[in-house]
Formats: sequence, structure tokens, C-alpha cells
Amino acid sequence: MLKFSLFSFNQLDNHILYRLLQMRAEVFVVEQTCPYLDLDDKDTHPEVVHLLGYQDEHCVAYARCLPPGLSYASPSIGRVLVTELARGKGYAYTLMQEAIAQCQQQWPGQGITIGAQVYLQDFYQKLNFLPISDVYLEDDIEHIDMVLPGE
Repeated sequence: MLKFSLFSFNQLDNHILYRLLQMRAEVFVVEQTCPYLDLDDKDTHPEVVHLLGYQDEHCVAYARCLPPGLSYASPSIGRVLVTELARGKGYAYTLMQEAIAQCQQQWPGQGITIGAQVYLQDFYQKLNFLPISDVYLEDDIEHIDMVLPGE
């Protein structure tokens, strides 16, 4: 079972920041063999919520909740990951449910947009996200924009 902690950028201490950046590099750069600039200046925005999931004392999951207008017109969720050793336990679904709840609490009544990797489209559809774009390449990986409609 995951336990969640929420942080603004200013609340992240050096150890937590190091761990979340380490996890993002492990998954998005090393595992996916995709050299890209992960640090995009969005992490420091005062309304961004960093959601970390802990199994026991170990941080094994992460998602970033962004306010409207930063990545998309609506609130959005990005940098969603579960570390390799923690996969296969349903943590990704639990993480996304928590990220959705945080977005709905922070920005009530609005839809939530994601830029999903195409191979995860079915996963996101199980969370009620709907495709809203054609497939496009981002960092040589096929993506599709999806939205969870607002109230």
C-alpha cells in the first residue's frame, strides 16, 4: 500500500528533491533510453504539486500536478512513474487516482489533461481519460493527449 506526501517546490528538502530527480532520470532517461531535458522550469512554479508515493520508508512513485495554463489550458498531470522494483502491485493506478484527487481539490470543476505515451492509452482510459488528439512524437516516443472531463 502506498502512502502519499505532497510538496510544493519550496517544501522539498534536498534529499526528497534528489530522490524524485533520481527516479525521473532512471525511468524517463535510462529505462526509456530517451535523452531529454527533464528539468523544464515547471517544477518550481508555486502552484505545482509534487506527489510522492512511499512503500514503507522508500519513495517508489511520483507524479507532478500542474495548474491550468502551465502545460495545457486545464490542470494536468505529468512525469508519472513507479520505480521498476515496485511495479506490478497496482501502484500506478493508485498513484493516478491520488493525482486526480489532488488536481480536483486544487482546481475544482476543471478537466485534467495528460500527454500519455500511446502504449499506456488503455491504462488511462480505465481512469476515464478520453483521447483528444492524434498520435504525435515527443522525444521520439509516441504520445496522445487525453482529458478527464471536468464536472
